[in-house]
Amino acid sequence: MTYEELPQTLPIFPLHGVLLLPGGNLPLNIFEKRYLAMFDDALRDNRLIGIIQPRVTGAPELYSVGCAGRITAFEETPDGRYEIKLKGVSRFRFEDELEQVSGYRRVAPLWDEFRDDTDQEKKCLGVKREKLKDLLKKYFEREGMNCDWHAVDGATDGKLITCLSMTCPFEPVEKQALLEEKCCKKRSEMFMTLLEMEVCK
Repeated sequence: MTYEELPQTLPIFPLHGVLLLPGGNLPLNIFEKRYLAMFDDALRDNRLIGIIQPRVTGAPELYSVGCAGRITAFEETPDGRYEIKLKGVSRFRFEDELEQVSGYRRVAPLWDEFRDDTDQEKKCLGVKREKLKDLLKKYFEREGMNCDWHAVDGATDGKLITCLSMTCPFEPVEKQALLEEKCCKKRSEMFMTLLEMEVCK
């Protein structure tokens, strides 16, 4: 999807502690009636859904920056849920919330600030791989997480930092900081700093 194809209205799915980045893949399990309606409407339109964090769990107030993802796959379960996959397209900022439709929230997204997000062919970010792997091994061991090290070695810097930023269980405010970082290079530097801080706790 190109920058010119991004819409003027966007349905949003508030999820505390969940991060979607441009180029990243996010699985979702949808079961609430309002979000089932949102999914059906998105399928009929441009397949875009905005993922955005509430500032506090369960509170209506949202952060002003989220990321739009395009539905790339879905499956309806026997009990009426949808298991879907979103691929991050572009971040957005919003100021105005629109009238709700079928109980779900919508915003008027501002895309200009993140115009480069739709160009997802990221060059090398200069990530120090050996240092990163050393930190990851310590962090994953502490968190009880497994890692496919062959996948780590084979991924480009951009894809690796995107995937790790989304999957590492950082605090919601830290995930939001990663989302709002100006560029991929700065995000990779912030990710390394956060990882070092976690390992040194």
